[in-house]
Amino acid sequence: MSQNLTGKVALVTGAARGIGAGVARELAARGAQVALLGLEPDELAKVVADIGADRAAWWEADVRDAEQLTEAVDAAAEHFGRIDLVLANAGISAYGTVRQIADEDWERVVDVNLNGVYRTLHAGIPHLVQTGGYALVVSSQAAFTPLAGLAVYNASKAGAEALAFACRQEVAHLGVGVGVCHPSWIDTDIVRGAEADLPTFREVRKKLPWPANGTTDLATCVRLVSDGMGRRARRVYVPREVRFSNLTRQLLTSGLLDPIVRRVAGRQVPQMEREVDALGRAHSKHIPVTQRRTRR
Repeated sequence: MSQNLTGKVALVTGAARGIGAGVARELAARGAQVALLGLEPDELAKVVADIGADRAAWWEADVRDAEQLTEAVDAAAEHFGRIDLVLANAGISAYGTVRQIADEDWERVVDVNLNGVYRTLHAGIPHLVQTGGYALVVSSQAAFTPLAGLAVYNASKAGAEALAFACRQEVAHLGVGVGVCHPSWIDTDIVRGAEADLPTFREVRKKLPWPANGTTDLATCVRLVSDGMGRRARRVYVPREVRFSNLTRQLLTSGLLDPIVRRVAGRQVPQMEREVDALGRAHSKHIPVTQRRTRR
């Protein structure tokens, strides 16, 4: 049974599409008022229109810009009178191995996926202290399943996991809860785009061990994330079987599997690098333009 969130106010980053937009709609369906933050005004406005302007509002905000993000969070708190729940959801990826990826592409992913989570928590916690609220950080199964060609995504999501648990300790005495969410592959624009862009990536995904070789539909992901927020979960696994990847994370990086990993990667990495070079870009076409821009 879904939790009744009537009287609660939730703030969601990366709310224009995918998981963020879906969770915003679901939290509103459960009674919450929702503040949507993101980079695509037209898409944000569509989500608000779906929910209803009496229950939702949007602000254009880039998690890479601390001042802009803080102003948006504060404006949302003023608009709704409070913030009870925060979903630090904004995230991107980039194509290319460590030796191949450009500095600016690496830095952009880390700035969104890790620094953006810090900025969201930093701006949101003062409001959560007032309400005894809860924040959920969207990390990934990738935090504990490193994969050749996804080094920047793995690193940023592992950092987000560590950040969430350190922050959880820091604010517990203030009555604020912090949890971390680990989605596997979710049927979103970015995952579909990566498979279309890089055939080798699609083939690698099929050969990964269970449960990392499956794709979860967006509706299931939205339900599990929303359930986790409602019960102030310590961890949220999407799908639930991802917990087994966490339990076996030491095995995945142990020397025991090195011969297998080296053999497989030796065949697939060169082909993936050639595909990235031929593509001529390091990002999904679904990443908003303002997140593609390098800021100096």
